Amino acid sequence: MMTTLTGGCLCGHIRFTATGTPGHPHSCSCHMCQRHSGAPAMVWVTYPAGAVVWDGPGGAPQLWRSSAQSSRAFCPQCGSTLGAVDDAPTVGLVTGAFDRPNLQALAPVAHSYRSRRPRWWAKLFA
Repeated sequence: MMTTLTGGCLCGHIRFTATGTPGHPHSCSCHMCQRHSGAPAMVWVTYPAGAVVWDGPGGAPQLWRSSAQSSRAFCPQCGSTLGAVDDAPTVGLVTGAFDRPNLQALAPVAHSYRSRRPRWWAKLFA
């Protein structure tokens, strides 16, 4: 069965429709994710680039080249983090940008860069 999920930024200028099964749901505490989100971790899912359509009034998000293989995606109006567009071609979407972020299909099954989590992290989830 084909799954279609929608989401977008805080102001609604950038919207997306993602079709298919969300891949590799995981949280990440790398320095880049922390700086991009302003939080100790971000939760991501991935899709093949062709499975994500930017269908809001603003079209595709603004991109900022963050590494040799990826660009961070955000709304140029409200600044909301939306994810990353990789050269692979893969699109990583942050789960908080989905209209229904609490879906089980978006729940992380792994955590990248565990050593970069704040020391208080373990106390929260004990």
